[in-house]
Amino acid sequence: MQKISCLICAYNEGPRIGKVLEVVTKHPLLDEVLVVDDGSTDNTAKVVRSFKKAKLILQGNNQGKTKALQTGLAKAKNTWVLTLDADLKNLTIPTITALLNPVLKNKADVSMSLRANSLAIMKWIGLDFVSGERVFNKNILSGHEKELQKLPAFGFEVFLNALFIKKQLRIKPVRWQHVTHARKSEKMGWLKGRWAEAKMIGEIIKTIGLRKIISQNRQLLKQVRGA
Repeated sequence: MQKISCLICAYNEGPRIGKVLEVVTKHPLLDEVLVVDDGSTDNTAKVVRSFKKAKLILQGNNQGKTKALQTGLAKAKNTWVLTLDADLKNLTIPTITALLNPVLKNKADVSMSLRANSLAIMKWIGLDFVSGERVFNKNILSGHEKELQKLPAFGFEVFLNALFIKKQLRIKPVRWQHVTHARKSEKMGWLKGRWAEAKMIGEIIKTIGLRKIISQNRQLLKQVRGA
């Protein structure tokens, strides 16, 4: 069976990350748990340190999710990785197992979560193309280091999708009926949260352009149906 590293990137997730770590540090199929603290100014690092099975990686200042993921992927000792957002709610051992199984049982090359509070259109088509919860082989990123360095803070998932398409990987979305994540408006207040969400969407579009994102989703869905 493949050994899997769990990678979580966090920025000021002290009130939320403990619930995620309570689950992943107990999961029998995860070989290691890495948390990249991306320059948090709250108690995120303190919470992570309270879990002996979690390895904390500190970034001196906030560099954005893409850079944090690169840091974590470089430190992960296994080629197969599970990425998780730090603000998940209602995560359980069975839901993680459900996400791992398509890859572990060789029914897919990649699995991606479809959370209970994903956008309605994503639930309708059956794919969340910016899902932060994925299982994949990090070797697909080999040779793309320079491109990764140029990505905006929230460009990683869309860039990874392009590699999934290029390599014609089998993709399996996994519906999480009860797992949700905290919206930015919940963390930061309505106005700041809306602004942060708009900025994130802008960076996603900036990565490859709106037309290519639409085209990318069509191709991803073809690979989902072929898996």
